[in-house]
Amino acid sequence: MIGFVAISSAADASGKYTWSMGNRGGGGGGGGTPRVQTLTLKADGAKLTGNVAMPGRNGGAARETAIEEGKVTGDDISFSITREFNGNKMVTKYSGKVSADGIKGKIESERNGQPQSRDWEAKREK
Repeated sequence: MIGFVAISSAADASGKYTWSMGNRGGGGGGGGTPRVQTLTLKADGAKLTGNVAMPGRNGGAARETAIEEGKVTGDDISFSITREFNGNKMVTKYSGKVSADGIKGKIESERNGQPQSRDWEAKREK
């Protein structure tokens, strides 16, 4: 009998990624000058840790937020971040599929009691 060995082709999620988001200052739905965000991930089996860094408002210092509930399943990742603005906590959930070039997926949050969802694509830094 010939045996077969399964080789995982899952991309390693560990690394640094960047993506741009519209700035609220441009009016309606995040227009204005895009703000570049940076995601740093470390995968250890099914566990995913890291942080998201975004530039401060009006040229202020960048803010880093640790990711929570980070998970890796094959090429799929998910995590959330919690930020506080004016005493209100806002949870944003990220999910996506990792490739050699980056991550493509969804960002979900709630705004004014309404669920929000948008596509997300982060490029892996070389």
